[in-house]
Amino acid sequence: MGLLTRHSLFAYGFRPFFLGAACSALVLVPWWAANFSFGVSLATDWPPTLWHAHEMLFGFTCAAIAGFLLTAVPSWTGRRGFAGGPLVLLSALWLLGRVMIGSSASWPFAAVVAADLAFLPVLAAFLAWPLLRERNRNTPLLLVLLVLWLCNATFHLGLFRGDVALSRQALLAAVNFALILVTVIGGRIAPSFTATALRQRGVQGAVRSWRGMTSVTVALMIAVAAVDLVQPGGASAGWLALAATIAQGARLAQWQGWRTLHEPIVWILHLAYAWLPFGLALKALAILTGMTAAAFWLHALTIGALATMILGVMTRVSLGHTGRPLRIRPLVTLAYLLVAAAALVRVFGAWLPGLDYPTVIVLSAALWTVAFVFFLWVHGPILLTPRVDPRSSART
Repeated sequence: MGLLTRHSLFAYGFRPFFLGAACSALVLVPWWAANFSFGVSLATDWPPTLWHAHEMLFGFTCAAIAGFLLTAVPSWTGRRGFAGGPLVLLSALWLLGRVMIGSSASWPFAAVVAADLAFLPVLAAFLAWPLLRERNRNTPLLLVLLVLWLCNATFHLGLFRGDVALSRQALLAAVNFALILVTVIGGRIAPSFTATALRQRGVQGAVRSWRGMTSVTVALMIAVAAVDLVQPGGASAGWLALAATIAQGARLAQWQGWRTLHEPIVWILHLAYAWLPFGLALKALAILTGMTAAAFWLHALTIGALATMILGVMTRVSLGHTGRPLRIRPLVTLAYLLVAAAALVRVFGAWLPGLDYPTVIVLSAALWTVAFVFFLWVHGPILLTPRVDPRSSART
């Protein structure tokens, strides 16, 4: 334990969890594609589609959320960063859940559930003390972790009962609340980093955000999540998705992302956020008109908005919190483009001539996998090695 706690990997919260998120991305998606398209067996006894969706949310996405919050909360509160033994414990809990679920056929159901449900409450407990002590305005984000945990618990209840519909509804709820987190956090960092980048070029006052737009947009996203809980696929869900599309699009337009096309580390945040109104528009079209080309709207929101935002944030935080300049290498820019291509293929590939559905799955998975190989090639060593300046990583 002493050796582990002294290692750079456990010097700050983003390090193990961003590394875990990227590694899980490399394992989960190709394994799922191989199972779906080629019949490669899984070591889990869960329905393959539910396993894939669950692990992309509670494995990949929750690891990225944990890495971000464990890094942001010390900055928000002025407290020392999470490091050492507590971070080793938290990382081990996340990894235990992934291993137990990935090999669930070998374990009692209750043991798998207990391992999986342990992570988010412990994460929330770590974050709660500094947030509550400082009465920080971001304390309500703890509710998002609680809701995600409840969604996960409901998912497992559905598995226990053999109620696939309940498990799927729990997953949709988790996606919606992850998108609320993107709306809140992405809606802060994208305009902030854009304004900073433009000021460095001598452009002042280009980014203006109407405060009321944030409240309206977040309220609409909460309404989307609430309606999907009681009437997913109903007309009200479609109209709310349309309203949220308009609000999200108007909010994004205020940030003038087109001015940042020369800076990939900034425009990737705009691209990720743009998938929100785009995916919501597809959802509205699918529900209200039955348009078949919009049928895979959920992947526009998950691969497009969630995964792209995660990749952009992991890139920036990995550089900034290890004392490196905020300049990315061409391979990482290519990774951004490959994830965007993976989303486009997954959403629209089935409607292209000459591509059957299994081929679409494989092609999208291949684009995704290469993207995260490139990310790990560049950022893996950054996450595993000390800062390049003398500042203590646990205090940045």
